[in-house]
Amino acid sequence: MFSYRHAFHAGSHADILKHIVLIQLVSYLQEKEGALTIIDTHAGAGIYSLSDGFAAVSKEAEGGIFRLNQYFQSSDHSVFTSSISEYMQAIASENPNEKIAFYPGSPFILAKMLRPQDRLKLFELHPKEIDLLRHNVQRLPQSKQIDIYHEDSFSRLKGLVPPPSRRGLVLIDPSYEDKQDYRYLESALEEALSRFATGCYAIWYPILSRREAAALPDRLQKIATAHKRSWLQAELRVENSPGERRLQASGMFVLNPPWTLEGHLKEALPTLVKILGQNSGAEFILKNVEN
Repeated sequence: MFSYRHAFHAGSHADILKHIVLIQLVSYLQEKEGALTIIDTHAGAGIYSLSDGFAAVSKEAEGGIFRLNQYFQSSDHSVFTSSISEYMQAIASENPNEKIAFYPGSPFILAKMLRPQDRLKLFELHPKEIDLLRHNVQRLPQSKQIDIYHEDSFSRLKGLVPPPSRRGLVLIDPSYEDKQDYRYLESALEEALSRFATGCYAIWYPILSRREAAALPDRLQKIATAHKRSWLQAELRVENSPGERRLQASGMFVLNPPWTLEGHLKEALPTLVKILGQNSGAEFILKNVEN
């Protein structure tokens, strides 16, 4: 399980989808003054260099943030949706020049959005990633509002919800390299919902031919229905060139989504397909079900 390093996938199309959704969720939840607790179950290192290390080996950013940024810089920004523009601003905050050299992961994006009353809780099990995460978070002005845990988030999640303010967002995005992650995710989600049914839960998942992966969206829908929770599902397929082994599609499943999220994604997803899609198979899926 410790072979996975998120730096290999930093700035990929999957990160773009995940972080656009994440920014919109936080922005909506912060419309109320009450304190917000945000939990990131698989935080990684926090921020990644795209010019060396694992990211330079995989080059997944070339079909993701590099491609999007090139289009963004060469186009009239008014053609971009507000959600994409807000996401690009978050990336630009770590890159003073127009060139993208560093990619902020979820911990950095979330940290920069914290208000004084908010808290961020980060989990990471990888023995090398946790040291990088601690080092990177220490330099953030918001570091005192951030708790870092070198623990299994699936087993700890139920003990952290509901937060004192009863306002919370949980991002669940394991690597899924261990097939047990699918089962652990479902169990942790069921337990969390039984304690904190009104929380907002955002689950990222890869779209793969593996049986467990193919079944996950339907299983998440059943969990949402059983708990009488509204849900939104968004998928983005870029359809890489034939023969490529990179991930071609991923999705976000949100329980208790804000009513504004569907509208943002209806505008953003066609643009992402146009810019990031690599052939006619590129497409998006968007479903929203209220309970």
